[in-house]
Amino acid sequence: MLLSALVLGLMGSLHCVGMCGPIAFMLPVDHKKPIKKLGQVTIYHLGRMLAYGIIGLLFGFIGKGLYLFGVQQKLSIAIGVIMIILVLLPYKYLSGLSLARPVYSLVGKIKGWLGESLKSKSPDTFLTIGFLNGFLPCGLVYMALLGAIASGDPAAGALYMMVFGLGTIPLMTATVYFGSMLKGSLRQRIKKIIPVFIVIIGVLFILRGMGLGIPYISPKPSMNMVSTEMECHTP
Repeated sequence: MLLSALVLGLMGSLHCVGMCGPIAFMLPVDHKKPIKKLGQVTIYHLGRMLAYGIIGLLFGFIGKGLYLFGVQQKLSIAIGVIMIILVLLPYKYLSGLSLARPVYSLVGKIKGWLGESLKSKSPDTFLTIGFLNGFLPCGLVYMALLGAIASGDPAAGALYMMVFGLGTIPLMTATVYFGSMLKGSLRQRIKKIIPVFIVIIGVLFILRGMGLGIPYISPKPSMNMVSTEMECHTP
């Protein structure tokens, strides 16, 4: 399912540009030294990947707990259904959820820290900016976290989120270099495609949970059969 993480990152990166693009565009990079600028942008991305990896690790533990309860297949189906519902459910219903309100104060603090970090040009500053950027709430990140939970393993969850982050790198990098060239009309066109890909990924999770025996898409669940039969030996 790592492919789904990469596709989600690639296709959803335009949404990331809308949410985090201003931060990437305002990075205090050294425009006069291309090599140094590339290094600074790379460190920024490493900070984001580190944040995504930590989040994926934590949510992977949740998935592992559910896996130990023997609900791995049902979990995959449930996550696929949730992905599809979140795409089909009108935004006005989601924005009114009280569960999102406690996040706003945290977002305010993160933005404050980002504002302070944007004033410096030291290497650790770019790592800090990327790291804090990775913790900003984002609908696409939430979708990727569902995949991290479905992985059923902390390491796999961290890897899933880092692959997702890897998929966002090309367009986020383009934002740093060519931010003014990303026209609004292009953004709107690709934004319309993103929900389609999320639904497709949701369907893949459902198929995975159904265990239909389709290689790579819906493999049958592996079961360790323990024989309880006792052999009788005659003297």
